[in-house]
Amino acid sequence: MHIVLQLIPKKYLIGGTLILLGLSGLLVMSTIVAITGEFEKDSQQSDVTEIEGGGIGVGTANVSPEVMKYQPLLEKYAQKHGLDASYVPIMMALMMQESGGRGNDPMQSSESFCGSVGCISSPELSVDKGVLHFKSVLEKAHYDLKLCLQSYNFGGGFINYVMKNGGKYTPELAISFSQLQYQKVKHTGNYHCVRPEMVPYSACYGDAKYVDAVLKYYTGTITADGKPAAPASGGSGGKSGVKVIDAGKTLIGKTRYVFGGGRSQSDINAGRFDCSSFVRWAFEQVGMNVGPTSGVTTDTLKTQGQAINPKDMKPGDVVFFDTYKIDGHVGIYVGNNQFLGCQGKTGVAIASMAKGTYFGERFNGRVKRF
Repeated sequence: MHIVLQLIPKKYLIGGTLILLGLSGLLVMSTIVAITGEFEKDSQQSDVTEIEGGGIGVGTANVSPEVMKYQPLLEKYAQKHGLDASYVPIMMALMMQESGGRGNDPMQSSESFCGSVGCISSPELSVDKGVLHFKSVLEKAHYDLKLCLQSYNFGGGFINYVMKNGGKYTPELAISFSQLQYQKVKHTGNYHCVRPEMVPYSACYGDAKYVDAVLKYYTGTITADGKPAAPASGGSGGKSGVKVIDAGKTLIGKTRYVFGGGRSQSDINAGRFDCSSFVRWAFEQVGMNVGPTSGVTTDTLKTQGQAINPKDMKPGDVVFFDTYKIDGHVGIYVGNNQFLGCQGKTGVAIASMAKGTYFGERFNGRVKRF
């Protein structure tokens, strides 16, 4: 063998060694991928910066996947413009009403930015200017959130009108303002009632029902200071949490983990789930909508509900783990350092998150109460 090596040119020996090292590296990487492949992989992952005191996701945006993908940008520009991040779900609901997340101006912020429709052709610029405009209107509305939303549709003149007529938004003021403005512009022929029920009132300027239209995509309450708050039902902890766990336990031994599974009725019927689709399904069984069947991911779930200190966890709270990525796995806390989730080797099962265990070492402290 020594003689054979002497006969082989040195450059070929070096090249062969490098090839072997490369193949070894690929083998190691393949092994790592195979191990981590049992956990959910979400192609929409983007690192989200939690803003202290902001309460990201206090309240839930029930929106389409097209809108949900803008959540990181909304958080980014909320932080940039100094807007409390608890307004992010509300802005997602607003975007859902404005565009459904489609087009190059998803927040329809061209007119507020440059005075004419269509001047924005970049979705990120739309979000940037839309968040800035939302904040400006919110401040002018003295944090009356409903007044802010209606003014996003009507324009700033509605705020002045409200301030002269009681100082607080009411549906009646929205209708009367629409009536007054319509009388001024109906001769142009450019305005018509977007809602048939407004025709008898001749309230055809803008959308007098805009507040209701936006809030139908939002689950939560609004506090006296105008900030979104957690749902008044008390959330998933405690008795409600036990119901979620009981619903989830009915699938133990009846499912298998499939990456991307659980996002169609046929998958659900066949017991094919991944971690986030199982959590969504369990909450749906107790009447809580935490996202669309086809679009739920660990990243959409982590923006929902109320942030809870891990020391205050209760059964039914949703817990996150850093596996192959940040928040790569999710489950439902059942108590005693255990959680209910859909894992790669077991399907739906109860697993330990005690210190020293696989999930115990990967629990990242993120806990949400829906």
